[in-house]
Amino acid sequence: MTPRITLATALRVLTQLRHDHRTLALLLVVPCVLLTLLRWMYDDRGPVFDSIGAPLLGLFPFVVMFLVTSIATLRERTTGTLERLLTMPLGKLDLLLGYGLAFGLLAVVQATLAAALVLGPLDLDIAGPHWVLLLVAVLDALLGMALGLFLSAFASTEFQAVQFMPAVVLPQLLLCGLFVPREELPRALEVLSDVLPLSYAVEAMTEVSAVADPFPGFLGPLGVVGGFTVAALVLGAATLRRRTA
Repeated sequence: MTPRITLATALRVLTQLRHDHRTLALLLVVPCVLLTLLRWMYDDRGPVFDSIGAPLLGLFPFVVMFLVTSIATLRERTTGTLERLLTMPLGKLDLLLGYGLAFGLLAVVQATLAAALVLGPLDLDIAGPHWVLLLVAVLDALLGMALGLFLSAFASTEFQAVQFMPAVVLPQLLLCGLFVPREELPRALEVLSDVLPLSYAVEAMTEVSAVADPFPGFLGPLGVVGGFTVAALVLGAATLRRRTA
């Protein structure tokens, strides 16, 4: 890995995204709109939004980052850009880390905007510190980014990349504990939820929203989310193909 090449790759990706207004809107505006709609739905239902707002603050950026990064990386292959780049002194890890750095920066902006919205105008009430909620939201967005980069290697078209949403994201959404506590799931589903990274992302968010001092309980899930993120980036570099057949 060469830091100079990694930074140059990140700068190229950010330059491309700066001119892609629809993608920027999807990354930065859509999660805020969805959270606002959710707050509006539960406006007259007491503390319901306070109980689910924090986990969804992590879920929405996760889903959006997964979708955008998987399609963006695939597009590099289908257009031949990736093949041309890899004829230069650019390693696969340089490429993936460059993408990770660029989208990671966007993940920080995305999570900051969404957290500022729910903690400010939407009046989300949480027991834990606000900065911890922001930290977990950023890590959840980074997890979505890393999984998107990794799984893009197994898609040949943008349509196939979108198909990973119901195949990979929706099962995690159903089993993460948001709808039914994980310990109340049938045993087989509980075991499955224990190996899905989104379960730990939701667990960390729930801990922050419910406990004034979340550090004893949320560090473990946060470590699992971080571990999955790093593993996905490494596996993405190992499985990245120069071009789509």
